[in-house]
Amino acid sequence: MSSGLALKSDPARILACTVSKNVHLFDLLIEDMEVELGDAWGDLSFDEARAFLDQPDAEDLEFLAIAVTADDDLDLGMVGELIVASKARGVHSILVAHDLGPAALHELLRLGADDFVPYPLAEGALHDAVERMRANKPVPVVSASDLVARKGRADRDTSAPIEIGQRLGGQAAVFAVQGIAGGTGASTLAVNLAWELANIDKQKSPSVCLLDLDLQAGTVSTYLDLPRRDMVIELLQDARSMDVDAFKQALLGYDGKLSVFPAPPELLPLDLIGPEEVEALIGFATQCFDVVVIDMPHSLVMWTETVLSRSDVYFTTMELDMRSAQNAMRFLKALRSEDLPIDKLNFVLNRAPGMTDLSGKTRVKKLAESLGIKIGTQLPDGGRQVMQAGDHGLPLMDSARKNPLRREITKLADGLHKAMLGQAATK
Repeated sequence: MSSGLALKSDPARILACTVSKNVHLFDLLIEDMEVELGDAWGDLSFDEARAFLDQPDAEDLEFLAIAVTADDDLDLGMVGELIVASKARGVHSILVAHDLGPAALHELLRLGADDFVPYPLAEGALHDAVERMRANKPVPVVSASDLVARKGRADRDTSAPIEIGQRLGGQAAVFAVQGIAGGTGASTLAVNLAWELANIDKQKSPSVCLLDLDLQAGTVSTYLDLPRRDMVIELLQDARSMDVDAFKQALLGYDGKLSVFPAPPELLPLDLIGPEEVEALIGFATQCFDVVVIDMPHSLVMWTETVLSRSDVYFTTMELDMRSAQNAMRFLKALRSEDLPIDKLNFVLNRAPGMTDLSGKTRVKKLAESLGIKIGTQLPDGGRQVMQAGDHGLPLMDSARKNPLRREITKLADGLHKAMLGQAATK
């Protein structure tokens, strides 16, 4: 202690700041900032934050957590100016938004905000946003004028939506997939069918969008190793009032060829959205893409009719067992009672018997006859490779090209693509 070093201490580095009109309205944000950063953060008003960015103390600043609420007399110009200024100085910005409309949210994201988390904060939401921010490359330091010139242009990274090309014939095709029972391969079919269609023609493949509308058990993001976005929750709720640009902002890109609207990161009630919201989502997707593939929840919901009516083909996956047979019977009864278009259904038998399994083929025939349906597609058992592909976040085309299930899905995609081209040629 004689050296006196213990009496000397450097001031705490400020790594982040909350910016709001009244941070005490965001008590959960305060708690999460303390957990994430300890004492290495501060709280500023909007005017203070703008001035602080020019101070030497801001040299260590990693990000601003900008907390806004629709209840405030929100000045979007002031918030946008702060985002642009922070971007110019290499400081990230995370929007913490409470009841903020999709149009305002979209405008702030276009100005350069790096991420968005809805308030009240879900457990770990801020931590995940900070981790995503730190995992990215450092924000390049550019002039504010350059940033304004680039306003409205999305950053091109692995999670950005792909560029949308010319549409085939100007008419989008909609294919929905619903499992008649759990574990019948609906999501596997939806993901791999979308990817096969996106790669069907080396010269001019259709532009494809995959919508994951299974709000509780959606696995598209898992099967393609894509992040889940908190902003999806608010966009789903306000789908009727958002525009095409806001819809595109929610999309994730996969390998430059497929755009994905992911399921939300939290378990949500299936009635969170209604027919109007789903109609709006499908409308935006069909405006932008040649093909829209929709992964549906297993349950019948009040917007099942909306998707069925908009679909060109409604694939229904099942297996050769009693639970699938009983569920298919009840499914058909429900559709007939509402006078819905059953002719759009294409029953898909997953893990179908092989060519030499005569007993199994007889059972398939009896199943179809007892239900009064035609099983239009039979898919073989893909074995462990299918599970491994899902665990690794890869389509079968990329992980098990010669898998028998992949080959049949390729044939299915090829048939759908030829039908699309034939319809376009007759128009």
